Amino acid sequence: MKKLLFTIVALFALQASAQKFALVDMEYILKHVPAYERANEQLNQVSKKWQAEVDALTSEAQTLYKNYQSEAVFLSDEQKTKREEAIVAKEKEAAELKKKYFGPEGELYKKRESLMAPIQDEIYNAVKDISDQKGYSLILDRASDAGIIFASPKIDISNEVLTKLGYN
Repeated sequence: MKKLLFTIVALFALQASAQKFALVDMEYILKHVPAYERANEQLNQVSKKWQAEVDALTSEAQTLYKNYQSEAVFLSDEQKTKREEAIVAKEKEAAELKKKYFGPEGELYKKRESLMAPIQDEIYNAVKDISDQKGYSLILDRASDAGIIFASPKIDISNEVLTKLGYN
């Protein structure tokens, strides 16, 4: 029984050692892809513009509230109710706009997807082509995997990916 177990473990070890592995550093690759930098800049500009719109509505709501507080003693109950409703409506409008732009399925998410997906697909295809050509069974991203403590620079194919993409 021990012999059989030892043989199975030895065969598994031989099979595992025959597989080829490589690493890529996606942060390094993306830093060297100009289209990624341009896309990030576009996203930052759009994000700042949309944040300014949300901030303007929030500021309007705060101004309405401050005015209401200072004038509350002079207002009738009906006027107070109208002002309170206006404040709540403005706050709700700001919250809805923020959700529309920055929510999980918001405009920023959609914009990021439309700008980044082609770049990511291009990188993925380059990695896949290199993997097919060189027979790699597994390629890990060293930038996103905190579990990699050390990896030989010999198995890092990031520069090959950049070359395949047409960047030096």
